[in-house]
Amino acid sequence: INQAAWRKANLACKIAIDNSEKDQLLQGRDVLRQRKTTKESLAESASNITESLMGISRMMSQQVQQSEETVQTLANSSRTILEANEEFKSMSGTIQLGRKLITKYNRRELTDKLLIFLALALFLATVLYILKKRLFPFL
Repeated sequence: INQAAWRKANLACKIAIDNSEKDQLLQGRDVLRQRKTTKESLAESASNITESLMGISRMMSQQVQQSEETVQTLANSSRTILEANEEFKSMSGTIQLGRKLITKYNRRELTDKLLIFLALALFLATVLYILKKRLFPFL
């Protein structure tokens, strides 16, 4: 009994739906045109959205590539800075050694000047002593 009632109700709904579709078809093709234009506009907007999304995807890809290049450049710069730092440390040691050597040579130069002055004074004193003994033997 329930199945028979259900079948009758189902059949009545189908008939009502068919009648309603016939009425809509007969009432006007304007509705169909509106549906077509609506579908076309929806398709066009979907296409525009898809293109926009593709553009955004390309832009994001470019940004990722630029970020990768920037990271690579930073890595290279860091490596260069570390190498320069190591070189600076080694040069700093060399400069300290050079400073010590220059100080040592300056002291040696002063000592050499003093020794030359003393040797010259001794030589002049010897010359004066010899001249005194030869020229003035009685003094």
